[in-house]
Formats: sequence, C-alpha cells, structure tokens
Amino acid sequence: MLPTAGMAHDELNAFVPGSLLQAAQANPNGSFDVIVVGTKGNSGGEMAKRAANENAKVKKAFRSVNGAAVTVSGKDLLKLARDSHVGSITTDTKLRQTGYENGEMWRQSTHVDQLWNTTDPLTGLVTGPGPQAPAIAIVDSGIDSSKVADFGNRVVASVNFSTLSSGSSHGDPEGHGTMVAAIAAGGSSIYPGVSPNSPIVDLRTADAAGQSVTSDVIAAADWILANKDKYNIRVANFSMAGSERSSFRYDPLDKAVERLWFSGIVVVAAAGNHGSGTGSVDMSVAPGNDPFIITVGAVDQKQTADPLDDTAAPWSAYGFTADGFSKPDVAAPGRYLVSAVPTGSTIATTVPGRIVAPGYIWMSGTSFAAPVVAGAAAQLLARHPDWGPDEVKGALMLTSAYLPGAGGQSTGVGEIDAASAASLDFTPPSPNENFYAFVEPDPATGGRTFNEASWSSYVQSNANWTSANWASASWSSASWSSANWASASWSSANWTSNVNSMMGSAASWSESTFSESTFSE
Repeated sequence: MLPTAGMAHDELNAFVPGSLLQAAQANPNGSFDVIVVGTKGNSGGEMAKRAANENAKVKKAFRSVNGAAVTVSGKDLLKLARDSHVGSITTDTKLRQTGYENGEMWRQSTHVDQLWNTTDPLTGLVTGPGPQAPAIAIVDSGIDSSKVADFGNRVVASVNFSTLSSGSSHGDPEGHGTMVAAIAAGGSSIYPGVSPNSPIVDLRTADAAGQSVTSDVIAAADWILANKDKYNIRVANFSMAGSERSSFRYDPLDKAVERLWFSGIVVVAAAGNHGSGTGSVDMSVAPGNDPFIITVGAVDQKQTADPLDDTAAPWSAYGFTADGFSKPDVAAPGRYLVSAVPTGSTIATTVPGRIVAPGYIWMSGTSFAAPVVAGAAAQLLARHPDWGPDEVKGALMLTSAYLPGAGGQSTGVGEIDAASAASLDFTPPSPNENFYAFVEPDPATGGRTFNEASWSSYVQSNANWTSANWASASWSSASWSSANWASASWSSANWTSNVNSMMGSAASWSESTFSESTFSE
C-alpha cells in the first residue's frame, strides 16, 4: 500500500504525506504549493536553490526553518523528494484563521487515501487509477457544478425539488451541498474527496437557509428510484436531520430511505449536531433514526492521523431512538474539514473568516462526516460490485477502529477504516440480518417493505428485546460486542408508551422541516 502520514516511500529520501504523494503521482502536471525542509545542515536558501533546480517556483526561503515555500509540479515534486538533502515535503495549506485546528489528516486516519489508486501489493507503487466507483446522489442544497477543479464534468444530473426555493434554477445558494459533494467525491488535487471518480447526482431540496421539507426529500428519493439504473446510483447521502421526533415505524421519510435500501442503494445519513457534550440525547429524528441505514457521527481527530486518540465531537449527537436503537452506527472525521464552497453562498458570506483559499472553507458537523462514509461506500462497491447495502454497512462496521477515548456509544462501533473494509476477501455479515424476517413484498410498489405491525407485535411480546437481537451471530467474532447496541433500560412497556406519546396524527411529522447546523465551532 502507499504510505500515509508518518511513513516514507521506499524510493524517496524525503518524508512526503501519503495524500500529497498520491496526488503528485496522479497529477504529474498539476501544481502544488509545498514547503520543502532540508536535512540537518541544509539551510532554507539551499532548499530554495535545490527546488529551483527542479523547475520549482520559489516563493520564500525561511530562516527560522531550514526550508522554503515553493510551487512545483507533481513530477518535479517526486524528483525533489529523491534528493538526499531534502528531509520533508509537506503541503502549504494556507490555513490561517484564529481558532482553526487542522483537520486535514482525515483522509489518512480513515485510510481513504489508499483507495484513490491501484497499487502493487509488493512494492506499494501506483500501477494505475482506482477502479471506477458508482454514482453518489447528494440530497442537499444543490451543487455548484461550475467548480471544475472539484467536480470536472462528473455532475451527471441536477434536479431542483425545493418548494421553498422553487424554479428551474440550479446551483447551490447555501453552499452546504457543494461542500458535502466535494468531501464525498471531490477531485481537487489539494482537497480531494473520498471517491474522486464517482459520478455525482445533484438533488436539491434545501433553500439558501438550509431548510427542506419532508415531501421534497421524499420526492428526491422517488427520483433516485426511477433513475438509479440510468445513472448507476448505488449510494445516497442525506446530511440532514428532522425537526420532529418520530418512530421509524410511521415516519414517511424513513419509509422512503428504506425503499432505497431495499432497492440496492446504500443510504447514509448524518446523526445530527444536537449532542449535549455530556451524555446521550434523543435520536428519534428521521432519517438518521432508521435502523436499516448507516447513521454517522462525527469525531474530533485531535490534529493527528492516529484514530486511537480520536473522540466524539462534543456536538455530535448519540443515544437511542424511540424504537430502542442506538445511533450512530459508525463515526468519521467531521471537525475542521476543508471543502469547496460557492463564492457568494450563504455559508461563504456568513463565516468569511473560515475561508482558507479562494473557493474553499473549513466547517464542522455531522453533515461532513456523513459524506466521508458515503464516499467510502462507493469505493467499497467499486471493488465489490456484488455487495448490497447490508454488506457495505457490515464491512464498515466490522473493520471500524475502536476509539478508547470515546464515551459510551458516542461513535457507534467506531471510526471507519475504508481501506480495511475494502480489502475484505469474504462477504461481511449483515448487521440487519434478523430484520429481514419482517421485510416482505409490497404489491403496491412492486418492491419490498418493512412490516412494522408484525415487528411491533413481536417486540411487545418479547420483554427482553434489545436492538442487538437484530445482528447476525457472526458479529461475535468482531472486535466490539453486539452489546454496544443494547439498551439496559429498555422494556417493551416503555417502548410502547414512548412511541405512542409521539403519535398525534400522521400529519404531525409528514411535513417536518429538515436542516443540519453547519456552524458548530
């Protein structure tokens, strides 16, 4: 495999972070702003000279550091890294805001950078690009497809479903959808996303304030069902959370995302930013309350690429749903991530101090952890096209890194390790296996549906039920226990009263407003 942060390439004399090395190899004619630091005894002036000899444009030679800031092509960067006088070459990140903590090592901590190319398992050398990944549908505030550096011509469809901002206009007035899309599938050489060759489907449901209504989001799900084969959509990302408590047994959005799941589409949703920082909270909001789909919490990386010191971000929500399920399922980096943003969008104009470079901004939230997982799901399907949503969820959960510093169930079963999940050479167990006893054909749609009445009857007659009951027995071989999902305080009686307390008329949540707070820091 290719090196990640803290590792040096066998053929290189200089330390080069894995993401920068891979970007230079993949883009030999691309331009990279880097800082070249010399080995002991080599001054900044000497580094500037040596960089210039490799066709680099020298911007500044330092005195406090024996290095220089230069702009260099990918191919010349690799030549410079072989110079025995060069100790390290790192990205000149331009991150200068007060209070900003660098979260850009997220690609290394989740090992998504190891999936961008195909490598020789013996030498670790890149032998070609990674396999073609399927399309990812982004249900959000729109995508600024004019950002060619990030998306090229990969935004293959764009539809506006927002009744709060109706009309045929496309683009992204808020900026949120563009950021989410770039994390999942951006192709920038400086700020690459997880699955940079995935086609992207832009389904706008939110207005410039980031608000969506249930019916618009369901309409987007309908469109995905109708067009999934045309665009090879295998993953759908919903970085949003409802405003009303609900049960997955009745919520129409939960029904919609389940239909996507049963139709072969991996559904990824944000856990929400309503965490208390001190303990669990109610997780009874759609779509993240649905037990079938992958719900994602956010971790704080503590500015290192080692996941062992990661903890849940203080605002990342976790706890139990009204139906007794622990959420989130997994976690991914979601704090201080840099992503593409449209100039003039709500986010760019509201927090301009967070702009780190023209067209790029740092933000935090479970909104941005979710597309890390969505992109990872696409990468898994590129290598295992025969897997379905349950296998993808199982692979990500089975290989997640246990976080000893994360309290309780705050990060689900742990932080995803995309490369480990993709490398599995067996069909992973399904965390939803026993749920399928209650999934049956739906004559009205020709698809499948979850029989909530049958499941409810079963649960109410089994007082010792916990959500762990629905996991495959194969999970006993995992490094984490299925007891992570169990609620010690759960009983069929309080479950029934809890759900019934939310049930006025079905209309009480049929037109909920969905949003995802993006200003978490």
